[in-house]
Parts: sequence; C-alpha cells; structure tokens
Amino acid sequence: DRAIQVVNILRSDVDLMVNRRVLIVMDEGAEAKLLFCDDSADDRHFLGTQVIEAYVGKNASLDLYCLEETHEKNTRVSNVYIDQQADSRLNHNVITLQNGITRNKLDLVFKGEGAECWCNGCVIADKSQHVDNNTLIDHQVGHCNSHELYKYVLDNKAVGAFAGRVLVRHGAQKTNSDERNQNLVMTKEAHMFTQPMLEIYADDVKCSHGSTVGQLNDAAMFYMQQRGIDEHEAKLLLEFAFIGEVIGQIKLEPLRDRLRQLVEKRFRSELGRCSNCRICK
Repeated sequence: DRAIQVVNILRSDVDLMVNRRVLIVMDEGAEAKLLFCDDSADDRHFLGTQVIEAYVGKNASLDLYCLEETHEKNTRVSNVYIDQQADSRLNHNVITLQNGITRNKLDLVFKGEGAECWCNGCVIADKSQHVDNNTLIDHQVGHCNSHELYKYVLDNKAVGAFAGRVLVRHGAQKTNSDERNQNLVMTKEAHMFTQPMLEIYADDVKCSHGSTVGQLNDAAMFYMQQRGIDEHEAKLLLEFAFIGEVIGQIKLEPLRDRLRQLVEKRFRSELGRCSNCRICK
C-alpha cells in the first residue's frame, strides 16, 4: 500500500564509483510505487551508474520515480528498460534538481494491446551542469497510448539535451502518442539541444510531437512588476509555474508536495545549503 523508497547517499574520503542494478517483475494485476533518490554528501568526484529493468505484466501498474540531488563533481549514468504487457499502466518520472553531468536513457516497449504510459522529466540546471535525456517509446502492437513531457530550465552556462523517439511499427494501428519538450534558457551562455522524433509505419494512428526553446515572457514579467512584484520574485514565480506542469503529473501525493518545496528552494539557491558546507559553493 505504501511506496518503496530507496535512498542512495554517496559518501567517501576518496573518489568513488558505484554501480546499481535493479530488476522489477510485476505479475498480472500487481501494483507498486518505487522512488529512487540519489544524493552525495562529500566533496569528491563520484561516478554512479544504474540499470533498471522492469517487466510490467498484464493489467499491472507501476509508478517509478528517479530523483537526483547530487553536486557538480558527480557524474550519473542511468539506463531504464521497461516492457509493458496488455492493459498495463506505467508512470515514469525523472527529476534532476542538482547534478554535475547526467545522462538518462529510457527504452520502453509496448508488447501487449491496451497499455498506456506517462513519461515525464524535469531538469533545473545552472553553473556548468550538463543533463541529457534520451528516450525511445516502441509501439510494437496497436491500441496503446503514450504521453511524454520533458521540461528544462537552464541558467548560467548549463547545457541540456533531449532526444525523444517514438516508433510506431507495422500493424500498430490505433496508436495514440503525444511528445512534448519545452525549455527555458535564461542566459546567452546556456545551451539546449532538442530533437523530438516520430517514426510511423502504420496508417491509422494519432501522433504528435513538438519542441520549444525560449526565454521568459517579457509581457508577463512587465504585468507582474506593474502589480508590485519585484523583478527577481517575478522571475522565480514564472520559472516555478513553468516546471509546475511536470510536478503536477506526479501521482504520489507526498512526493508531489515535497517536490514543490524542493523546486522553490532550488530556484532560490537554497537547496542543499547547510552550515559549514563547501560542496555547492
């Protein structure tokens, strides 16, 4: 009935590599909620890798959340592979709040009709942080629905990349798929690379994809300042509202409420700020 939370805290007096392998097998009709939290507590170079394999059986339901709050000396490589059987449900969310270099990969395959997935991503990066998200949603059979939403907010000299491919194979009729990547680039030094892709080999489908890269709306900033909100606070409110769409997709209510607090602290540069801590300075 409760979510399973796995907290990984990297601590070491030397540079360290950690490898994690997770296998999830969901039998017919089963339900599970899993939350993986990656943190680092020492000022060392860490390399963390993970492979998650999930088999979601017929009429099963899996909520899978991955949250990263490390630091700029951390490198993280994550590969997630998911097979969905008939009438199964998946809710996958990857959230990057603090990091150094991150590369997330998701490969999802529909192997039974009537399955549905929601794949969401949230990235907040500044300084010289780098975050890649690469996704593949493979519609091998018909009558399946996929929904994908990734949002980035990049500041300073941060670099973001998104490559999302939706593949609809021969015979996968009545497929319904939508893919969106939306990005805020706050400075001229920050860069975003985005490549949403559709590859369709069926003729009775409903598919869409799109990407946007831009800055904060000047009219919205002016409107808020005219009503007594200073420029800095107006900027924070608009950034928070932009990310809020992804946070609102999270079905696990305690995590959703907690993330709203963490995201606000992150935009205010308060996340991870502890007394006598030199990691994030």
